[in-house]
Amino acid sequence: MKCPFCEFEESKVIDSRPTDEGEAIRRRRECLKCGKRFTTYEKIENIPLMVIKKDGSRQMFDRQKLLNGIMRACEKRPVKTSDMEHIVTEIEAATQNLLEREISSQKIGEMVMERLPKIDEVAYVRFASVYRQFKDINTFVEEVNKLLKR
Repeated sequence: MKCPFCEFEESKVIDSRPTDEGEAIRRRRECLKCGKRFTTYEKIENIPLMVIKKDGSRQMFDRQKLLNGIMRACEKRPVKTSDMEHIVTEIEAATQNLLEREISSQKIGEMVMERLPKIDEVAYVRFASVYRQFKDINTFVEEVNKLLKR
């Protein structure tokens, strides 16, 4: 690890601790040449995951894109950003645990649909209306009735 100040390649670890969710390790280091301190983060390298879209095209899994979709559904609702981020983290972990390099966008959508009603039912219906492409009010009513039966 090069020192960001003098670019010397040797340093010693002063302190190590896990980050908030245990996804990475934060290390405080001291350069053995100039004595300045800096922080590094060590994270597990994940295999890139490809998402197969409805039209058959493929693109890399984008955590931010998933979070944006959930945030849109939760807009003007009393939902904490941390709850939305938690859903994305759960889905990201679940997809990595599948040990597959490809997953369909439908499967990801279903994962969101499983988790969203637990934090906000209105956000769930909003997400469902876009995800399931509601054609008319009857489709909307059917989805609300499913939710009420739970």
